[in-house]
Amino acid sequence: MTGTLINFAAVIIGSLTGLLAGKKIHEKTRQTLLTAVGLFLIAYGILIFGQTQNMLIPLVSMVLGTIIGELLNIEERLNLLGESVQQKVARFSGNLSGEPQKFVTGFVTASILFCIGPMALLGALQDGITGNYEMLAIKSLMDMISSMALASTLGVGVIFSAFMVLVYQGGISLLAGWIGQGVGEGVVAEMTATGGVILVGIAISSLLELKKIRIGSFLPSFFVAILIVILLNSFGVSY
Repeated sequence: MTGTLINFAAVIIGSLTGLLAGKKIHEKTRQTLLTAVGLFLIAYGILIFGQTQNMLIPLVSMVLGTIIGELLNIEERLNLLGESVQQKVARFSGNLSGEPQKFVTGFVTASILFCIGPMALLGALQDGITGNYEMLAIKSLMDMISSMALASTLGVGVIFSAFMVLVYQGGISLLAGWIGQGVGEGVVAEMTATGGVILVGIAISSLLELKKIRIGSFLPSFFVAILIVILLNSFGVSY
């Protein structure tokens, strides 16, 4: 869970920077930094897509996975989860005033932003199954910039969201590492390639804001890719 530890440290560093000097960092600069990360994410997504041994596998995985995601309304469920947590905290913090309310708001807002998203899940799975934490390292940079901006306005509560990242992503990585023991190279390659397509979508939708994309609906594609390779291997087609 190396990637999760890096992410944990990045949120703390970003939050401390935001608390100490956040108001001195112009919003335009923060947005430009996120754009730079978005462009890099597209390049990285294309790079890891090149690991596929058969382009039809990521394509079929994306098509079938998206259909499953839409049928399950994953995008809406993720949004509802975030809204539900915020509403419950809002009711609780309504009885608070001043700094306590600000602390809770900062903690919950940052936790939802850093944990409820495709990149947190994909990166943690990749780290756990393959030991490759590149995706979480990129997410760490994004989260560091975001935590800097949040902490400058919402205060010290943002720092404690790092512990939610540690528990959530770390738990997924440990579980994936246990389940994924002995996973073949073909499974890893197609899983990674499919994840690369999803990363490009995240960059276009969330960082560059060129087009709103229902990224949550793509999540099943990651698991469909794994299943396709396992099925092909069972029929004697080696990957």
